Amino acid sequence: MAHEKYTTYSGYLHLEDLLSLQVERSGGNGDHEHDEMLFIIIHQVYELWFKQLLHELEFARDRMAADDMPRLLHTMQRILTILKVQVAQLDILETMRPLEFLAFRQMLEEASGLQSYQFRELEFVLGHKRTSVFKRYPDGSDARKRLERRYREPSLWNAFLGFLDARGHSIPQEDLGRDVTAPTEPSAGVQAALVRLYREDPTLVQLCERLVDLDEGLQEWRYRHVKMVERTIGTRPGTGETAGAAYLRGSLNKPVFPDLWAIRTDL
Repeated sequence: MAHEKYTTYSGYLHLEDLLSLQVERSGGNGDHEHDEMLFIIIHQVYELWFKQLLHELEFARDRMAADDMPRLLHTMQRILTILKVQVAQLDILETMRPLEFLAFRQMLEEASGLQSYQFRELEFVLGHKRTSVFKRYPDGSDARKRLERRYREPSLWNAFLGFLDARGHSIPQEDLGRDVTAPTEPSAGVQAALVRLYREDPTLVQLCERLVDLDEGLQEWRYRHVKMVERTIGTRPGTGETAGAAYLRGSLNKPVFPDLWAIRTDL
């Protein structure tokens, strides 16, 4: 398709398509149903940020392979800034009171945030891999194919260990050669290498601390998400046959980079 001779703001951003995607199933006519528009926009924006985070995390992984420390640190800072924005967006969602959400909640039917395949992709890229999530997506669907591809890819942590080893911080071969489809597990050998790194290589310490910031930011987002759900629906079951806040609480305090937390006692 040929480009327009003069690109416009609207044309470049495909605004007509973008602004046609906020369809209120309730009609948005009642006093409370008014809030469905906010609910839709917030979640669509989250999915756009998830897309950008995947884009940036892939780039960070590539920068590790290329030994490009300046761009890697810059990319990590961008990732952390996006996470802060995602947490802040929950402040907007919390302006919707329980009765306002309940007025259109039934319109969601089986739809649930647990079905966000981009968020599951993020978890896989960060090393939180498990096959149990596949059951939510039909065989052969685009979502299933995307997740299967991410499942077979090295995680950011796999790339990080290779990056450290290439820079002279000897990582045990059993950790470098671990099955990339396995979830990240703590390793005494990796922790010993990290303790030495923290004492000897201040430049790489910056990267390690940004990974800790990323892990902490993800846990903060999970915590705020749980509290927002509790504030809005209390102990009610969630949509899509989930347990609501009770299910979400089970995801708290589970770091994706456990070795970087474990070494704190030994530093």
